[in-house]
Amino acid sequence: MNISIRNQSSVFRRGTLRQNSKGSRKGLATVEFALIAPLFFMLILGSIEMGRGLMVQQVLTNASRVGVRDAVMLSGTTASATTAATDFAEGATVGGVTVVVTPDPSTASSGDMISLTVSVPFANVTWVPAPWFMGSTTLSATSVMRKEGFE
Repeated sequence: MNISIRNQSSVFRRGTLRQNSKGSRKGLATVEFALIAPLFFMLILGSIEMGRGLMVQQVLTNASRVGVRDAVMLSGTTASATTAATDFAEGATVGGVTVVVTPDPSTASSGDMISLTVSVPFANVTWVPAPWFMGSTTLSATSVMRKEGFE
C-alpha cells in the first residue's frame, strides 16, 4: 500500500508542475503577441498603402493619356484637356490633381508634340495618415502625343 501512495503523490506533483507550466506559457504568448502585433500591423498597412500608391499612379497615367488625347484633336484647348484629365482622375477617386499642358493646344501647329502632366501629392490620396511613410512625395504621369491635322 505504501508504494501505491508514493506513486499517487508523484503523479499529483507532476500534474501541478504541468499546470504551472501552461499558465506561464499563456503569459509568454501574450508578451510575444504584444511584441509582434505592431510590426505585423505596420506591414499590413504598408502593403495597403503601396497598393494604393500603385493604383493612383495608374490612374494618373490614364488621366494624362485621356487629357492629351483631347488636347491633340483639332478642337482641343488647354481648358478641355485639363477638364478631361481632371474628370477622369476624380472618377477614379483621385481628387486634387494638378494638370499642366505644354504647349497651348489651340495655338500649336499640326504635327507639334503636346505634353500633358498630371500630378498629385501622395498626402492627398493616402488612406493611412502616416507622414513618415511616403512623406512629401508627389506622384505624376506625363503623356506626349502629336497634334492632329494637315497643313
